[in-house]
Amino acid sequence: MLHGSGTTLQSVIDAINNGELDARINLVVSDKQSAYAIERAKKNNIDTYIINSKTKEDIDYELSSLLQKYDVNLIVLAGYLKMIGDNLINNYKIINTHPSLLPKFGGSGMYGMKVHTAVWEAKETFTGPTIHFVNNEYDKGNIIIQTKVEVKDIDTPETISAKVQAIEKIQLVETLKRFVNGEL
Repeated sequence: MLHGSGTTLQSVIDAINNGELDARINLVVSDKQSAYAIERAKKNNIDTYIINSKTKEDIDYELSSLLQKYDVNLIVLAGYLKMIGDNLINNYKIINTHPSLLPKFGGSGMYGMKVHTAVWEAKETFTGPTIHFVNNEYDKGNIIIQTKVEVKDIDTPETISAKVQAIEKIQLVETLKRFVNGEL
């Protein structure tokens, strides 16, 4: 499930297509019709779905009903910004990518450039992506992997973002390999 341009999705698609990752993406879900990630999925013959509901409970019911039609053994949140409902949490393994070294700069409202700007303003010397299991609190699930990225004096929120995103894509593919191999 995602919200934006889908560059992380594309990295997973590429890893599958080049044989690096032995997996299949059955469905791409977004809460935003205009998300370019939907176009990326369609170009790769992956089913897509746009969430219609607005409340957490209604989204939970809508997605639970939808996912029964698919062979889903892992849900990956890559830029999806809404809270996940209990039905999904209790019935699926769900992981999330987050652009900081949690628990720093996590929680409600902390996503994308907001995180990188906060890291820059705090003058952190390291940041980096985190992949964690999803529970019923924003960015509080058990951490699977974190990768440190050095923040230099010359960095800006934009350069920090670019460095973190590059590592995040590699980190996600490696995590998915571990999942496929039964290590998670």
